[in-house]
Amino acid sequence: MGMQTSTRLLSLSTAVPEHSLQQSLAATIAESLYAGKMEDYERLKPVFVNSGIDKRHISMPLEWYMQPRDWQERTDAYLTVATSLYREATVQALDEAGLRAADIDAIVTVSSTGIATPTLEALVADELGFRADVLRVPVFGLGCAGGISGLSVAERIARSEPGSRVLLVVVELCSLSFQLNQLTKANVVAAALFGDGAAASVVSSRDDDDGIALGSGQHHTWPDTLEIMGWKVDPNGFEVVFDRAIPPFARRKLRPVVEDFIERLEIEPAEIARMSFHPGGSKVLQAIESAFELQDGTLDIERDVLRGYGNMSAPTVMFVLRQAVDDGFKGLSLLSALGPGFTAASIPVTVQ
Repeated sequence: MGMQTSTRLLSLSTAVPEHSLQQSLAATIAESLYAGKMEDYERLKPVFVNSGIDKRHISMPLEWYMQPRDWQERTDAYLTVATSLYREATVQALDEAGLRAADIDAIVTVSSTGIATPTLEALVADELGFRADVLRVPVFGLGCAGGISGLSVAERIARSEPGSRVLLVVVELCSLSFQLNQLTKANVVAAALFGDGAAASVVSSRDDDDGIALGSGQHHTWPDTLEIMGWKVDPNGFEVVFDRAIPPFARRKLRPVVEDFIERLEIEPAEIARMSFHPGGSKVLQAIESAFELQDGTLDIERDVLRGYGNMSAPTVMFVLRQAVDDGFKGLSLLSALGPGFTAASIPVTVQ
């Protein structure tokens, strides 16, 4: 039995900061910072070359990152850049859907890379023209799984309120967590992989709205895996927790969970035209291809997004969907991502 859905994705926009970082320059900077100071650096430094990344976008000018930054400086940068990207992605998503901000009944905001209270949607609400009675649902802590989890939350809200339209905005500024004076393996890997970006979509349960069909999101959290991915909080801000076990974990654990998702959704595996994944890194993509017995290079769109943007955490898989649609993809795709918890999130989409 195929996927049944009453909700649709009316638009999908993306936005990135104006500043960019070539991976070759990042490798040179890392060499100057870590070589001779960090015991394992010679073993770690190939991550810059092997990451599959050519360029990333970063929130602040490169010089900003070369100085120690405290919580307040990082938060000030987050509020400035996150609200700017929020506005840009939202305006594009509304324009693409042919709607005004006042047409939105609920807003789901996903971000795990900074703290804002009032939250981001409140900071831009008056300027963009959201209604005073709009439902606000800020979501924190889902990391790389946040884009799909956010889509799942937006879909459930829209489905529970027939005729409603829900705005999803996902903003992650991973670069603001770079602590170049911290000589840890996780910080080196983060400095090689992470970039910044945002994505926004309008999800509708109105019968007369047409777009990409959305099914029900699925989640699975493995027990005793809290240490795999997340944040530590120190006096200077967030410090990344990033376990080297992620690729082998994905190779061993992801496929049975995704197959269970497919069964619960009552989808026949043969109906799925494309499996789509959050490109957490080149080794993660290789592990996923191995786990699902896909030919090397099958996840080509994921590699294209990784090459041009790096791992932006939550919005990255939405960049993958955007590129797939732009490339003319039609049919059923299952979007999947892994994030802190340690959690797998998936949602089926059908492009007609």
